[in-house]
Amino acid sequence: MESCPDCLLVVQKKRHFISRVSEPVLDCLLDKLLEQANKARDVIDTVRRKGTEASSVLISALCEVDPYLSRVLTLR
Repeated sequence: MESCPDCLLVVQKKRHFISRVSEPVLDCLLDKLLEQANKARDVIDTVRRKGTEASSVLISALCEVDPYLSRVLTLR
């Protein structure tokens, strides 16, 4: 389990969120999360098709723009 402040906040508010969130808000959140997941999948699939150099470029770029995620994924 993550120990970042936002992760802890989500866990702490889980029960209250479940009891209070409306269906339209849930639908909106799911749409955004699924769209994000699809975009992430597309990035990986595109890089894989382009080969080794593209994979190296992606890893370097990700390490630069999101060091935290890079560490979590143990990219370097």
